[in-house]
Amino acid sequence: MDNRLQMLTSWVRQFPGFEDTDVLPVSGDASFRRYFRIFKTGADDGNTSFIAMDSPPEQEDCAPFISIGRHWHQAGIAVPQIFEADPARGLLLLEDFGDQLMLGQLNPDTANALYQSALEELVLIQQLPAPPDYSLPAYDTALLNREMALFRDWLLEGYLELKLDNIEKSMLDTTFALLRESALAQPKVTVHRDYHSRNLLVRQKSSRPGVIDFQDAVTGPVTYDAVSLLKDCYIQWPEDRISAWLETFRVQALAAGLHHADSDTFRQWFELMGMQRHLKAAGIFARLAMRDGKSGYLADIPRTVGYLLTASKRLPALMHFHDWLKALAVPRIEALIGPIPNQEHLAQ
Repeated sequence: MDNRLQMLTSWVRQFPGFEDTDVLPVSGDASFRRYFRIFKTGADDGNTSFIAMDSPPEQEDCAPFISIGRHWHQAGIAVPQIFEADPARGLLLLEDFGDQLMLGQLNPDTANALYQSALEELVLIQQLPAPPDYSLPAYDTALLNREMALFRDWLLEGYLELKLDNIEKSMLDTTFALLRESALAQPKVTVHRDYHSRNLLVRQKSSRPGVIDFQDAVTGPVTYDAVSLLKDCYIQWPEDRISAWLETFRVQALAAGLHHADSDTFRQWFELMGMQRHLKAAGIFARLAMRDGKSGYLADIPRTVGYLLTASKRLPALMHFHDWLKALAVPRIEALIGPIPNQEHLAQ
């Protein structure tokens, strides 16, 4: 048993009903956090299962998780209730939403209902003010730039070992600038920042999805979380379904006063925002493999880069990037990782 697990076990056993509990691994994630399931004896309310979170303070500050989680829970968002917290040691005791990730429940028959409930929850999140004890960071120029640089540094030059010349670097800088300016021009809302099918849980006793992994929330573009959900790096849908879901979300967000955009403007925001996110995600997946030894994320790079190809093909200002990506990066990705999915051939 590792030292942090020993500490976590001793910590939870101090609470009534957990004196003899076992700490059972549930999962880790792309960060350094780990999650464990524990069981309470003699619970009056039938609540016997809980989640213990280990968040090493030197690597993962859990203070934002606590502030945002308590604020959102009090506002009625379906995030896990925080029962106990020791932020100095990075230990939390949370409500257990179960193991049914939305990703595993999605199929052509269930998708409409699951995405509708997720989009309705998202509109509620977007309307929330910042927690009173924590100022949400702004999704500003510096953050947008750092994220897009991950694509160049970790995927292109790192994992793919491409040698970029000055012309190619300039082309990437021009592309990044266009995406950055579009993101900064969008109306600002509360952004979860990782709102997708692996961070939403289907719960037995509620039609509303359980929302997790919200600790990196910021104030930023109105389309960002919709892109995370509808152009998910872990599952892909046909264009007609994405368009229908996006329009539903646009209308709901419009009714909530979050923007005043027509369909064409909103779709343009969505496409450009999606490119920014997928540049970031592809770079992160490469970094997880190279730096952290988490090679399983490599399989998600072809799908993520496929989104970049599809979006850039639709936007004349990005045709140079599209042609370069298709000619140079895609063959290398397909040789080292796997084929890029063709969205036009997806099943309905």
